[in-house]
Amino acid sequence: MDHTFDAPPVDREVLDFAVGLATRAGQMSAQGFFGEWGSHRKEDGSEVTEIDLAVEESVRNELARHMPEDGIYGEEKGSTAGVSGRRDPINGTTSFTRRWPLFSNDIAYEDEYGPAVGVINMPMSRQMVVAGRGLGCWVLIRENPDLKSGHRAHVTERTSTRGARTQALNPAGWPEELLTALHRQVFLMASMGCIVDLVTGRADAVVIAGPPMGYEDVAPLPVIVSEAGGRVTDLDGTSVLQGDMTVLATNGLLHEAMLDLVEGLPRSRDLHALDDAV
Repeated sequence: MDHTFDAPPVDREVLDFAVGLATRAGQMSAQGFFGEWGSHRKEDGSEVTEIDLAVEESVRNELARHMPEDGIYGEEKGSTAGVSGRRDPINGTTSFTRRWPLFSNDIAYEDEYGPAVGVINMPMSRQMVVAGRGLGCWVLIRENPDLKSGHRAHVTERTSTRGARTQALNPAGWPEELLTALHRQVFLMASMGCIVDLVTGRADAVVIAGPPMGYEDVAPLPVIVSEAGGRVTDLDGTSVLQGDMTVLATNGLLHEAMLDLVEGLPRSRDLHALDDAV
């Protein structure tokens, strides 16, 4: 279930806790970014560093102390069962291994009504976007942020796809058909802040295709995008939490037109064939 506007607002205490949790995770990531650390390949072939593991372990420990009955789902260590019916998906640092300062620490909170809190923290640029169901979406930019120091986030009001600023995430994994269809109509840009740029008005839309995202990647999106006035689905228009793990996030006004642009197109290219060719 995605964000539901007719559900009761989430407890403000949960939102404040999530902000503090993401802040501490970001501080650990930022301190480790310039240091020395080891890494290894996981079973799926992706790389994980000692910092990833340490950050997730710290977040898990805090969640276990603060919300001991909740389930936890994390990128590195999978699921921990709970009995409350609530779940806390967490996502570690993704660009970290290549020393790209665009990585983020992502946290979501789901209760019996669905997505309730979403946080995307970009510690290297000191930008945090946090949203709570019924409480709005906020941009926090201080080193030790709280909602009192932030400002409300809102998407743009662009109504035409022609020239719409559209950030593309993972374009190396996109098929030619998808790239061409969007390039002909929108202003296609490399992803920099992705969803953060969408809800702060620096982009009108975000498209994520190629290798499928994990649930932990998309879990914060429904409440963040919706509370900022936008809309998020997969590229077929299905719930982003239940779809094929592609993402279309827009200001809402462009959504149906963007879905029409990508309708029926392939979502991913064969990266293994590309590696063989190289």
